[in-house]
Amino acid sequence: MPMQATEVSLPAFLEAARTRVETALERWLPAAERPPADLHQAMRYATLGNGKRLRPVLVYAAGRVLGAPLEALDIPACAVELVHAYSLVHDDLPAMDDDDLRRGMPSCHRRFGEALAILAGDALQSLAFQVLTQGDEALLPGRVRARMAALLAEAAGAHGMAGGQALDLAAVGQDITPAELENMHIHKTGALIRASVRLGALCAPQPDPERLAALDHYGKCIGLAFQIQDDILDATGNTASLGKEAGADRARAKPTYASLLGLDAARDEAAELVRNALRSLEVFDPRAEPLRALARYVVERHH
Repeated sequence: MPMQATEVSLPAFLEAARTRVETALERWLPAAERPPADLHQAMRYATLGNGKRLRPVLVYAAGRVLGAPLEALDIPACAVELVHAYSLVHDDLPAMDDDDLRRGMPSCHRRFGEALAILAGDALQSLAFQVLTQGDEALLPGRVRARMAALLAEAAGAHGMAGGQALDLAAVGQDITPAELENMHIHKTGALIRASVRLGALCAPQPDPERLAALDHYGKCIGLAFQIQDDILDATGNTASLGKEAGADRARAKPTYASLLGLDAARDEAAELVRNALRSLEVFDPRAEPLRALARYVVERHH
């Protein structure tokens, strides 16, 4: 797996990380034919589709900077992607964002029905914590797994992703300030991205506090930059390239960086966050090149 050499290109690193996490997810997800087959098929459909895998990629990139073994990184990489997959299933539901498309395919509730989609999301979230808490003690000690489980639970819960989604729902049709929008996005999208970086770092044998703090700041910056770019793409992209309905935020009167600040100011804000993220990586050697490339990718992507 070409994930150690500093000269590896970002596309090669992304492909290697995606292949690795998808192979690991296949091992953890229940077999499609195992009863209850409909539920297991919905779980696999929601998880193994054509995703960017940014969060597990960040787990691998952050962990490798600190010398963490790949076999240990597989554990939080799978867990964070399972939580992300569950969140997308629930976000797409009619009571939430009511999206018919996800990753260019019918959303889970369109393919399997609302009830099964809800159960699939619930089961994926539960599986994430099963992945974190079961396995070889020699590979990842129990105290580290417990710390990871607490970190992921906080990032996904009322003080993280779920809380941010609640703020997002409450803001529909409302006039909010840029500070309120930033707070919403730091929780809704940023918390899980930030946690991905921290989870990867925790796999290192003896993570240095100064370097952990630098990685945490990096994760915070790119988490918000990612959401700003999402807002820009929703306003400027098309359904075919995005794999989901373009212009959905505007149609639902949801406040975004593009609507509050304008496209140019939103792009400037995202670029400044990336510069801050890159500055935080100055304490690292060339093994941090994938993280640097990922920071730039966050605002240069077109889907």
